[in-house]
Amino acid sequence: MNRKTLWITQTAVLIALLIILQYTTASLGQLITGSCVNAVLAFSALAVGISNSAVVALLSPFFAFMLGIGPKLLPIVPCIAIGNLTYVLIIAIISGKGMNDTRNAVSVGIGAVLKFVVLQYLVVNIVCTKLPLKPPQIATFTKMFSWPQLITALIGGILAMFIAKAVRKAINKVKNSKQETH
Repeated sequence: MNRKTLWITQTAVLIALLIILQYTTASLGQLITGSCVNAVLAFSALAVGISNSAVVALLSPFFAFMLGIGPKLLPIVPCIAIGNLTYVLIIAIISGKGMNDTRNAVSVGIGAVLKFVVLQYLVVNIVCTKLPLKPPQIATFTKMFSWPQLITALIGGILAMFIAKAVRKAINKVKNSKQETH
């Protein structure tokens, strides 16, 4: 499989996984759905690559909106995309190839904090103050885009570190067995 085909396939699989997880966990609440989304985002940054994870981070909130899964207010969707992009870029840049547990943990921690700050600022300080929203809407969005973002990004990132490590171990096992047979 050539590199371009692999890139397209990996990106498509990650986007599909995100959509499926968002759709199937939507009724379980923000803690579960957000943690699942962040796990896929962090996994993509740790295991697949910066360009794949950036595309997944940017597109997933738009697909969620179109499917009626995410917030029902379109101006929030680009904010989520920017928050997701911040998260995956920080994780990918700090973790490097994702092989060092300490660097991975630091990248997830910093990525989670920065995603939280970006979303809090964009949604609460800009969208909620510029749009003609009713007080209950402002309260809902303020709650959704405050501390739960930090918690779900941390949970998802921690899950992704374990998943990425297991996937790498399985891939290495397959590679080693193929080398032994040649």
